[in-house]
Amino acid sequence: MQQGSPHVTHASGLRFIRRNDRREVRKAVALGCQVIRERDFRIIATQALDLSPDGMLVRTTSFVEPGENMLVCFKATSLGLWFDSEASVARVIQGRRTEDKGGVALGLSFSTLDRVKRLILRGHLRRIPPPLPRRAQRIDWTATVRSLST
Repeated sequence: MQQGSPHVTHASGLRFIRRNDRREVRKAVALGCQVIRERDFRIIATQALDLSPDGMLVRTTSFVEPGENMLVCFKATSLGLWFDSEASVARVIQGRRTEDKGGVALGLSFSTLDRVKRLILRGHLRRIPPPLPRRAQRIDWTATVRSLST
């Protein structure tokens, strides 16, 4: 059984194990940034909604495809350090669901953020609370079945 995995007990008494697919916890931030589309060097976002050492969620009004390459620049930490990275669009949020309060947004995955700056950002983000979950974690079916055999 996975340590630290949340468990949910079904009405039948069966206990499901939930899975967290993220390597890093996203932190709720209101952060100015510049996200520039690589193919035409057009600014497509200037506001981050959440941030992790692996990527960020940004509000946009531009049409962007998943997989498009971006250049990201933002200033964070009390030291006022600049963070620059290439990134790819991992997810496009259309803003149709009621919980998509930010409207259209892009999930960006950093690809060239320097290791030292990633560590500095991780330390800075530890002091910021995570955003409230918008949906339940997925059920880890493998861990759930394994727990039945023990």
